[in-house]
Amino acid sequence: MRTRKTLITLVAGAAVLPLALAGCGGGGSASSGDPDTLTILDYYNNEPDKTLVQDLLDQCAADVDVTIERESVPGKDLIQKVLQRSSSKTLPDVLMLDNPDVQEIAATGGLAPLSDFDVDTSGFAQGILDAATYDGEVYGLAPVVNTLGLFYNVDLFEQAGLEPPTTWDELKSTAKALTSGDQYGIAFSAIATYEGSWQFLPFMWTNGGDETDLQSPENAEALQLWVDLVGSGSASESVINWSQGDVKDQFVAGKAAMMVNGPWNIPALNETDVKWASVQVPVNKPGQTPVAPLGGEVWTVPQTGDTAKQAKAAEFVECMAGDDIELSAAESRFTVPTRTDLIPEYVEKVPSMEAFAEQVVNARSRTGQLGEEWPEQATVIYNAIQLALTGKATPVEAFEQAAQG
Repeated sequence: MRTRKTLITLVAGAAVLPLALAGCGGGGSASSGDPDTLTILDYYNNEPDKTLVQDLLDQCAADVDVTIERESVPGKDLIQKVLQRSSSKTLPDVLMLDNPDVQEIAATGGLAPLSDFDVDTSGFAQGILDAATYDGEVYGLAPVVNTLGLFYNVDLFEQAGLEPPTTWDELKSTAKALTSGDQYGIAFSAIATYEGSWQFLPFMWTNGGDETDLQSPENAEALQLWVDLVGSGSASESVINWSQGDVKDQFVAGKAAMMVNGPWNIPALNETDVKWASVQVPVNKPGQTPVAPLGGEVWTVPQTGDTAKQAKAAEFVECMAGDDIELSAAESRFTVPTRTDLIPEYVEKVPSMEAFAEQVVNARSRTGQLGEEWPEQATVIYNAIQLALTGKATPVEAFEQAAQG
């Protein structure tokens, strides 16, 4: 997951900057006129992702028989860039969006529903379809997704004669047993950004909590778990300042025996001497289904007004979610195919991704219930976490106080 501050005010302003471009006719595309050339905008501007994604784009360009002109910008700049290009009527033909942003942009009328082009959207993991759906229409496809799991240091577990935890009680006892000196039992990101909310969701959702009712006993119980881990010394008080990258660094440095994190860290972990393995995030009570959030990017077709190019762009988006591309993207980038029938084959090829592949089947979209209202609740969540972990409020009080601003 590439987390960032969603530019809510800018997206809200898209109504003023009319993303729909209803009157732009055939002149709304950045490369209008030549249906065999497609412009693409994404935020894969860092290596190795930039090159890995370029390889996939080139494959689809060949399959669809088009030339592509690609622009990659930093993730934090993407929505601003979309709005600027909307205002100047130079939207790209193919637009990649972080999945929580799709409904916000679709709500402005800036994207074309895939049903306009008879694109088949069956067979995909439901969570990622939910993320790309607005008012009953699917607006994009994701080739691959990621989610969260629990990494653990195999050597430390073997030395202590421990098995990876499956319940919260086991998580607390295992973390306590593996806390010694400057080594904590577990690390996670509780930072006051969407990253903190993202890391909390597996505990909240698995326990039956819900973003539509943040002041529920289930949510408070999940937050109490984090309070207990920090309060017992099994997790560092610094988790309130750690990004997911910082959490990975703690794990690699041997300062955390377990960490909540995502598979995008696997390439970096594989370059270290740490012997690691991963499991799904533990549940509160046996029998509960682990539910985690879906991360990943969705490829969409903007409303440029150029119908011929939009049809070609839809072909390109469909290609990007084809079987071969999904498997190739998943293997090269340690992500999970969104077509569920590909997952068994994928896990056989990349067994280290088994826990994440299992997690994806039941994973949920952050915007699935609230749509474009999700960022507001995500802010309440991370503020509540901060209040509880700093002792300024009990978990029960924290959500109420955070909701009041």
